[in-house]
Amino acid sequence: MKKLLEARQKIEREPQKSYNKLYWFPRQLEMKVAQMKKILLLATGGTIASVEGDEGLKPGLSGEDLLKYFQHAALSADVTAKILMNRDSTNMQPEHWVQIAKAVAEHYEQYDGFLITHGTDTLGYTSAALSYMLQGLNKPVVLTGSQVPISFKKTDAKKNLFNALRFACEEIGGVFVVFDGRVIMGTRAVKMRTKSYDAFESINHPYVAYVAGDEVHYHWRPQPPEQPFHIETSLSPDVFLLKLHPGTKPEIFDFLKEHYRGVIIESFGNGGVPFEGRNLLPKIKELTDAGIVVMISTQCLEEGHDLYLYEVGRKVAQYPVIVSGDMNTEAIVPKLMWALGKTDDPAEVKKIIETPLAYDLSQDWG
Repeated sequence: MKKLLEARQKIEREPQKSYNKLYWFPRQLEMKVAQMKKILLLATGGTIASVEGDEGLKPGLSGEDLLKYFQHAALSADVTAKILMNRDSTNMQPEHWVQIAKAVAEHYEQYDGFLITHGTDTLGYTSAALSYMLQGLNKPVVLTGSQVPISFKKTDAKKNLFNALRFACEEIGGVFVVFDGRVIMGTRAVKMRTKSYDAFESINHPYVAYVAGDEVHYHWRPQPPEQPFHIETSLSPDVFLLKLHPGTKPEIFDFLKEHYRGVIIESFGNGGVPFEGRNLLPKIKELTDAGIVVMISTQCLEEGHDLYLYEVGRKVAQYPVIVSGDMNTEAIVPKLMWALGKTDDPAEVKKIIETPLAYDLSQDWG
């Protein structure tokens, strides 16, 4: 491996001259070196990098430590590791999403692909946020993690790292989650299981591909970007996610009105919001009258929602609320933060949210 990397570095220093002098390499090895993809591994912590501590598992391994566990896979790529942070993903904040996006942008021209290791609990939020901030990607940005630390005997981390690295070498653009062999668009990944290795599923959208060994089997491919690469990292974290339950008190909206610019209401079924008993509709009207953006989503993971199907939905649709369509919560939250980072105009925010981006919203809903 060391000879391979030294040879590549020599090729890069003296492209034509060095390549011609590599006669001591077998032709196949010569071609392997020349075609090697340069991948940047950005480590952020999570279970995959966790070690035993006095109070349980906590992130502790560096990016270089992670590389030691899958050096056999590095024969297919020239991998450089950089540690951005070492935190449990529960503590991941919007500011950290921006930090990751800027790291990709800073090194964008030097690498062919990017591999981000991340805790699983909020990985779906981060992958969606990066999908909005990293515009015009013509290279793969791949997120992965594990359910069991990489230092443990029965771990899924090595397989996930190998598969993610393999996909990061593909000629494809976009943000993706690779987990248990499945390749998912960054805006469609939802963690469904806390222990099983197949933790993530693609919600309301086909899987991109499946990685098996050194082979990638595509189900479909995203379209090439229509614009040059650039980043848009202005986010407004003043967003609140309210999951309705029988008995939700209307008074909670008074607090939201004073402290947030955007409110996402996870309604029942097809957009149902209570209008009898503890009637929430007057409070929703107060929010929209105050210029606060209100989004209506559903607690159902699949198939989206239709506000006009039932009376309970039509009553809330009389206000200027935004319908989330078949987007998942992990995408809705960062997309609203991203939209509010661009404008204070609720009408403009509505336009941004309801425009499909990075395959976050099916065309039927757009």
